[in-house]
Amino acid sequence: MAAGLRGSFCSRPECDPVAGSKWAPPPEVGRFMDTLKNLLSDPDSTVRRKTTEVLYLMAMHNVGRTGFLEHGVIPALAKLLNDPVDLCRWNMHYGLKLVSELPAGAIGIVESGLVPSLVLKLKTELEDIQELILETLAGCLRVEAFEALASGAVGILKEKLCHPLVAIRSKAAQALMAISVPLEGKNMVLQEDVFSDLVFLLEDEDAEVRANAAGALMFAAVTTPGKYAAINADAINTLLPLINDDKSKVRLYAIKALTMLAEAPEGRRALLPQVQDFRERMNDSSPAVKRAAQIAVEVIEWKP
Repeated sequence: MAAGLRGSFCSRPECDPVAGSKWAPPPEVGRFMDTLKNLLSDPDSTVRRKTTEVLYLMAMHNVGRTGFLEHGVIPALAKLLNDPVDLCRWNMHYGLKLVSELPAGAIGIVESGLVPSLVLKLKTELEDIQELILETLAGCLRVEAFEALASGAVGILKEKLCHPLVAIRSKAAQALMAISVPLEGKNMVLQEDVFSDLVFLLEDEDAEVRANAAGALMFAAVTTPGKYAAINADAINTLLPLINDDKSKVRLYAIKALTMLAEAPEGRRALLPQVQDFRERMNDSSPAVKRAAQIAVEVIEWKP
């Protein structure tokens, strides 16, 4: 469905109202944005669909994203959350996803109060739209996680970890990684018993899924209860093979997650016999992996 939706609108330069950075003087920008916002409420679904297409094309450019924030486009788009036309909703969520890629855009979405609604939409939306929502939430969670936590996001994201679609599993793990940064998120991951689900994903066939699962464990295992929950879920044995994964991102997050677990006495004892594997990664082609391996060796070999 996504491929068809993406190709539904003309991609010629003349169809893009913001093809250049000087596409309109500021006063006209405001009037243009106001017109588009009004068209989002048009009773004709074709008008709404074309308007959302124009808006997501604008959101592909920094000047367009800035216009979203300066002219209150996000709240206007939010009115289409329950639009009966699937394509209107897809276009709307694609535009929000693009805006969320900028920190200021993610903040704008959070400040619009959209996060709780986005979390709940993960239960009912089409799978292609769920992917977009998960990406938007990941961007928003990096700047503020509390509204999502209060909306039950961790429990809903946990359900998505076992989704048959790779993209949804991967993006759910990515969102869990972001929501696990604040202490409240770490505590909720523990409370919802997500560790065994994340450990299961460490053996996923998709490298991005493995990387995001390891990253989520890395953040969730910062606290002492989190370390022991991960250890009890057999995270150490499942993470160890990943320090030699073909993908550097997987190696990096696996090493960092194991370093967190090595801070617990039980984790250190389990990893001491494997310290040579970490030493070998100190010659990794990735500078970040090299540094992570060096820190891991120091933590594993630390003596009180």
